Amino acid sequence: MAIVTNPYEKIKEIYLAGGCFWGTEKYFSQVKGIISTEVGYANGNTENPSYEDVCRRNSGHSEAVRLVYNPGEVSLEFILQLFYDVIDPLTLNRQGNDIGTQYRTGIYYTDNDDKQIIVDSLKELQKNYESPIAIEVMPLENYFPAEEYHQKYLDNNPSGYCHIGQDKFLKAKSAQDPKLKYQVKPKDVLKNTLSEMQYNVTQNNATEPPFKNKYNANFEEGIYVDVTTGEPLFVSTDKFESGCGWPSFSKPINKDLINELTDTSLGMKRVEVRSKRGDAHLGHVFPDGPKKSGGLRYCINSASLNFIPKEQMKEKGYGFLLHLLDKQ
Repeated sequence: MAIVTNPYEKIKEIYLAGGCFWGTEKYFSQVKGIISTEVGYANGNTENPSYEDVCRRNSGHSEAVRLVYNPGEVSLEFILQLFYDVIDPLTLNRQGNDIGTQYRTGIYYTDNDDKQIIVDSLKELQKNYESPIAIEVMPLENYFPAEEYHQKYLDNNPSGYCHIGQDKFLKAKSAQDPKLKYQVKPKDVLKNTLSEMQYNVTQNNATEPPFKNKYNANFEEGIYVDVTTGEPLFVSTDKFESGCGWPSFSKPINKDLINELTDTSLGMKRVEVRSKRGDAHLGHVFPDGPKKSGGLRYCINSASLNFIPKEQMKEKGYGFLLHLLDKQ
């Protein structure tokens, strides 16, 4: 459930069951953007169960971890990727040496808007396996905090049992959501890192020459990112040959990534396109694109973009967007 409404500042929660909750709690407590963690018992048949009830009296609960997080620092998609990295998603009612229904894997949500994100994430995960994934997805029906001695167990008992390897804890400490790492750079930094053309296009609203630019004739599979921040903006599956001399796209990856502004320069009335996070001038959008793709033509300067080929996306931190290249 969201506590405030700004999409970049609201605090959200998700409940994850991934075997023994001691290790899962410790693992996620180290991830940037996770505000608080708590272990407890989720989606069972009784009220206020004890650890004995859950382990020996068939209460039906799973050992779960409540994560409270800031989606402006870490996205649910990234949290789920980290979750998959420390579980066996094919095993039913077992993780590591722990066996029983309380050790089943599950994702329990309190915000209905999260359901599709979870379903899409699991579809992507399933592509890596031939056998069906055994992670249950349900609304949170009930949750009860575990006894105090279970809270922050591995902090208080550093040599305590844990089914998660130390390498995963080290990875969690340095984990950074690639969707939220695109930082705006000062103009003096951009002046020293961009070419003269890139700087003039993105910062001074210049236009590069038609046809004689880097990506006009590029139709290789991959994504196009903001040259000033690295944020993904366009995908090759939406690129088409328009004949105008500049890269043309039917749409951005997400409309929330760009701003569209009225431009009356040069005695014309046009719609300028700028990256929302980097505030870089990208180009203009026109209503003469392919009708079957929505009828728009995003005419974008190559100088405002960097192209990441499909085979390099995972290595460069854009693996979470590979599904956009799937053939329909």
